[in-house]
Amino acid sequence: MLNIYIGDYKADHVIEFAENYFPDIWIPEWFEDDFVKEMIKDVDQSEVISPYLIISPVLGPISNSELSGGVKALILMYKLDGLIFNATNCGNNCAKWIQRISELKGSLTIKLEYIMEFLDTEPFDIKIMQTGEIVHTFNDFVSAYIRGENAV
Repeated sequence: MLNIYIGDYKADHVIEFAENYFPDIWIPEWFEDDFVKEMIKDVDQSEVISPYLIISPVLGPISNSELSGGVKALILMYKLDGLIFNATNCGNNCAKWIQRISELKGSLTIKLEYIMEFLDTEPFDIKIMQTGEIVHTFNDFVSAYIRGENAV
């Protein structure tokens, strides 16, 4: 299930900025994973050649440090356990991947400060942590998000 803390949730185990955390934690094997390659291809339209070389249609040859903050956050969500990730810096193009990661892992907890468009993943199971409410459609998510925001 995808668990979401709405708003400015603070805790010691929240990774606020994947962009800053990623360089110190990644390992080359992550970029050999087909799921990671698929996320990078979809979100950044880039092809992983090796852990150290990625081909971007916009930037040309880049290192993994030049990937978008959204895809870095997705990789961390997928590869690390026991942490809460601030998905606020992820765009709507990350929504389906966040859902897929939560399904693959069985559970994923994120912090979110905007209404991410989980439109392509309905029906889903999203739990709003502040209220305990579980929703299954985007319209219900929007309503629950607003209730969760007011509970902060």
